[in-house]
Amino acid sequence: VQLQASGGGLVQAGGSLTLSCTYSGTIFSINHMGWYRQAPGNQREQVASISAGGSTNYADTVKGRFTISRDNAKNTLYLQMNSLKPEDRGVYYCYSEPPARSGLVASWGQGTQVTVSS
Repeated sequence: VQLQASGGGLVQAGGSLTLSCTYSGTIFSINHMGWYRQAPGNQREQVASISAGGSTNYADTVKGRFTISRDNAKNTLYLQMNSLKPEDRGVYYCYSEPPARSGLVASWGQGTQVTVSS
């Protein structure tokens, strides 16, 4: 399994970015997918996740501002980030978590940097 995250960059506070994560290897649609982020000096924090069925969960810090989605036809995961704040900065990592019955392990992308200027 390979995950390739992209879309990060420098944006002013209040701005928007859309992150993408392309997936290759096994069947994308059966995986639970999500995004974590890590700022310097901080622990990795789960930002959002989406199940194979499309159910979503968000960290309280991003609810109402971020939207996670997936396009199973394109094997791609997205994170639309609006109203960005300086505290949203960090390296954003996508991950895939296959069903437990598959015997496969979770996989991570290489990360994409998000910087928010105040």
